[in-house]
Amino acid sequence: MADQLQSADPAEWLVAPGWQALVDTFFASAAGQGIRSFLQQRLDAGAVIFPPQPLRALELTPPESVRVVILGQDPYHGRGQAEGLAFSVAPGVPLPPSLRNIFKELQRDLGTPPPAFPEPGGSLVNWARHGVLLLNTGLTVEEGQPASHAGKGWEHLTDAVIRHVADHDRPKVFMLWGSHAQSKRALIDAKRHLVLTSNHPSPLSALRPPVPFIGNGHFSQARAWREQHGG
Repeated sequence: MADQLQSADPAEWLVAPGWQALVDTFFASAAGQGIRSFLQQRLDAGAVIFPPQPLRALELTPPESVRVVILGQDPYHGRGQAEGLAFSVAPGVPLPPSLRNIFKELQRDLGTPPPAFPEPGGSLVNWARHGVLLLNTGLTVEEGQPASHAGKGWEHLTDAVIRHVADHDRPKVFMLWGSHAQSKRALIDAKRHLVLTSNHPSPLSALRPPVPFIGNGHFSQARAWREQHGG
C-alpha cells in the first residue's frame, strides 16, 4: 500500500457493503462533490495527502459489527504514519504520544501490557476488525499541516456515520476524548448508548483537569457495559 493518497476518485476507496449507500449518498451531494474537487485540486498542485485510503475505517468495520466508537479529529500528518484509522499508525511506525497514552491507560485500567496488545507496534487494525470504529471526523490531511482539510466537507460524511451508528441496531459505547470529539455528543442518544468523555490523550491534556485521560477508566467501563449488554 502506498503511504499517501493517489486518487480523488471515491470508487477507488473500499468500504464494507453496509456503508456503501451512505457513502454514495454523500459523494452525490454538494459536500461530497466539493471534497472530491478539493482533493483533486490539491493532488494536481503536488500536495502530499494522507492517508492512502481515507475510508479505511468504513472498510474494516461494517456498520453491523460496530460495538465501540472512538472518535479522533484528523489523520496523522507525518509521512508513513496515517493508516486511515483514528489514533492508529502503520506497522513499524514509532508510537505517537497520544497513542502511547492510550496504551498506558489501557494497561493501568485493564492490566493489559502494551505493545503485545493489540499487536506489536501501534496499528489498531485488530480493534477495527473486532467492532471498534476508529473514526476521524476529518478523513484527509496534508503532510506537515495538521487540520489542513478541516471544514472542507468530510464532516458531513462522518456526522452521517455517527448518526447512523447511534440510530441503528444495538446499544454501543462511544468514547469522546477532548473537546472536538465531545462536540459530536448531540448526535448520540445517551439514553441508549454509553457515552464516555474525558480530556484528549495528548500529553498537553492527558493529566489535566477537569477529567484527565490517564485514570479515566474508560476501557474497564466499556468492557463492563458491553458484558451487561451481551457483548
